[in-house]
Amino acid sequence: MKSFENSINELREIVDKLQSGNLPLEDSIKLFQEGTKLIAYSHKKLDEIQKKVKILTEEKDGELIAKDFDSDEE
Repeated sequence: MKSFENSINELREIVDKLQSGNLPLEDSIKLFQEGTKLIAYSHKKLDEIQKKVKILTEEKDGELIAKDFDSDEE
């Protein structure tokens, strides 16, 4: 199984190859498809990790409580 970091590195390599403009159309399409799969995998991994992350928040009385991570909070 790939790690998140390996997926991101592979995706960077694919982007570099596609941006070079030196690939035949068929190769570009194959790389694009592989890239979309890597993006989906990376998003899935990030979602899994986000569910595991807890944030410690200090209450007014100084007590620390663990809250689920919510990326929409600011």
